[in-house]
Amino acid sequence: MNIDLAFTVRHTRTALLSLGVVAALAACSKKAQRPQSPPVPVVVVPATRMDVPYDVQANGVVSPVSTSAVTSQVEGIITHVFFREGQDVEKGAVLFQIEPRPYQAAYGQALANLARDQQTNVNAQKEVARYESLVKQDYVTQEQADQEKATAGAALATVKADEAAVETAKFNLDNTKIRAPIAGRTGGLLVREGNVVHAGGTTSLVVINQISPILVRFPIPSTDLPLIQKYGTSGQLPVTALPGGSRQSADTTGGPPGMTGDASPDQASGVDPSAVNLLAQLPPARGTLYFMDNTVDTLTGTVMLKATFPNTEKMLWAGQFVATTLHLFVEKHALVVPAEAVVTGQQGTFVYVIDSASTAQQRKVSVERSTTNVSVISAGLRDGEQVVRSGQSRLTTGAKVKVATAADTASAPTAARGDSSAHKGHGGKSGGRRKPAAS
Repeated sequence: MNIDLAFTVRHTRTALLSLGVVAALAACSKKAQRPQSPPVPVVVVPATRMDVPYDVQANGVVSPVSTSAVTSQVEGIITHVFFREGQDVEKGAVLFQIEPRPYQAAYGQALANLARDQQTNVNAQKEVARYESLVKQDYVTQEQADQEKATAGAALATVKADEAAVETAKFNLDNTKIRAPIAGRTGGLLVREGNVVHAGGTTSLVVINQISPILVRFPIPSTDLPLIQKYGTSGQLPVTALPGGSRQSADTTGGPPGMTGDASPDQASGVDPSAVNLLAQLPPARGTLYFMDNTVDTLTGTVMLKATFPNTEKMLWAGQFVATTLHLFVEKHALVVPAEAVVTGQQGTFVYVIDSASTAQQRKVSVERSTTNVSVISAGLRDGEQVVRSGQSRLTTGAKVKVATAADTASAPTAARGDSSAHKGHGGKSGGRRKPAAS
């Protein structure tokens, strides 16, 4: 009986061990059969060579070549205004008329005084000649002759004073017509008909800005100063200016196919696309650099430059903010990749390169400079290598990829967010029903 019991116990242990081995093998088999992660959809472009302009971009401010605050040089009542507010006027054009009658009377009086004193002076000169003859004949004394000379000299001085008074009266009469001192566009009318103006008054009648040509002031980093000094000696450097600030850069650097953005950032930010399209259709104003300040601002480390623009179409306006681009030179056959392909990490800048096995490899690169659309690579990449432009956030070194379009990469994160939301909705603590997505 004891022998049968012992045999039964050993048989039971053997069966349990066998079951354990089978269970372990089954678990290993299930683990080995776990599905691999699907390939990550990415958009790739080849690193290519192209001519890339070296441009210095900055935000500038438009300022008039000259500004004139028109004031009155005589006192009186304004009787007429000869221009409209905001009208273009030529130099010398009549702007205001001041009551001229008091100045006409003063001018006439000055002419009459001059005529009277001129006759007196003529008679005095004749008296001098007679007395000189009489002195020689001893009919009069030398003292009397000298007295006549003094009288004639005083008469001549009176004539000179009268001539100056006539000039002053004529000047005042002419200034009853206030003329434009420069050619330009008038601003708002500050003094209207019926108002009394005073000579040398502090209140200007109107302000005129010369806007054709016009200036643009913009600062550049002092680190670019040697290049400007080098390339600016051969001639005037071209400058472009685009109204609207930095929303749309005046940089015209293009890129190879596939290196331009697929979606406008203005659409994503809620800006009216039609307004953005109108800005995009505006051609940049073109001018030349003509002034560079002789000092570097120690607070900002920048140098102030000025460019002149013909502005015949009145695109630039005084006080307007513009995006300026100073063109220095063109770098020939530069190796470039899309600007969004370059990622900045703790170890520096890198890109993801796709090999022949459709595997992503992280590659450290040196970026010489970046433009609006492309980054110029100085080291770490070869011509023709496939670089990931979109989808880097889901990549790791050695990850399998699937070359997709930009639409695929845009929809993939959306689908992933939808799956995650669905999981939270069914497995959350509240157990509540998810709200339908807004259409």
